[in-house]
Amino acid sequence: MAFSYYIYYRIDPARAAECEARVKDLFAAVRKATGIEGRLMRKRGESNLWMEIYLNVTDDAKFEWELADAAGRLNVQEFLLPGTPRHVECFEH
Repeated sequence: MAFSYYIYYRIDPARAAECEARVKDLFAAVRKATGIEGRLMRKRGESNLWMEIYLNVTDDAKFEWELADAAGRLNVQEFLLPGTPRHVECFEH
């Protein structure tokens, strides 16, 4: 079975460029640890709502651990609007 992860959050618009660079670092760390490529999308009409997408994950436990570890080490949370979390959704296929 494979899984797809969709992680969405609201960023501080004033820090969008910094956040994008940090998310690219996150993608590189996750790719190195798991082989999974991440993709970044922004909501049309609401450019501070971002979504990371990771497709075809086969080892969900390892992926979730590596993603959480990298996001923590890289302090991705610092670019989010105050009081807002990263929402993680996982779908199986």
